[in-house]
Amino acid sequence: MHIEPGIVDGAKMAFAYATAAGAAGYTAKLALKDLKDHSVGSFAVRTALATIGTFIFFEVLPHFPVGVSEVHFILGTTLFLLMGAAPAALGLALGLLVQGTFFAPSDLPMFFVNVTTLLVPLFAISALAQRFIPEHKAYVDLAYADVFKLSAMYQGGVVAWVAFWAFYGQGVGAETFQSVLTFGAAYMLVVIIEPIADLAVLASAKAMRANKATGLFTQRLFNAA
Repeated sequence: MHIEPGIVDGAKMAFAYATAAGAAGYTAKLALKDLKDHSVGSFAVRTALATIGTFIFFEVLPHFPVGVSEVHFILGTTLFLLMGAAPAALGLALGLLVQGTFFAPSDLPMFFVNVTTLLVPLFAISALAQRFIPEHKAYVDLAYADVFKLSAMYQGGVVAWVAFWAFYGQGVGAETFQSVLTFGAAYMLVVIIEPIADLAVLASAKAMRANKATGLFTQRLFNAA
């Protein structure tokens, strides 16, 4: 979902700075909430794991340019379910920064645009999870329908933000519309695959339930709220 350099530029980047700053503030709020239930060490470890995971998703897994952006297997829902909202948000931002700094410097001018695109949908699935996942259910016990709702909202949010940035930066025209449509159609592959990946990861975590790997995962992965 790396927005192509130049799609948003000049004075229009001010809005990207504002949305990224808002995302940073909300991440800080989630972090304070997380630290009430986890130690600082656990938070740091989960953030580091999410950062490594994000780097692998962006740089190692297959990815290809389509239309106004690139299609990546972001697996943001996986990070959320395993690590919690705040470590996942920080991991996505830091992983994107590491990838851009050392492997794709041309992406750095669009960092704030891409951070917003990744984090706002994550905040949305965090809120959704609180609404429809019963408090007595641990994440490892989620059914496919539950995981699909989260994954579809996350990936749909990513596509929506990519479309917004494209129309915001380039205007509403036939060429832009076609590029956005092409990107959105290609991203449907991710919507299909990610819930399956999430369930596979949750099944593996469920097998470790007896050990619970304290500190490596969010408490909600194995325990009810």
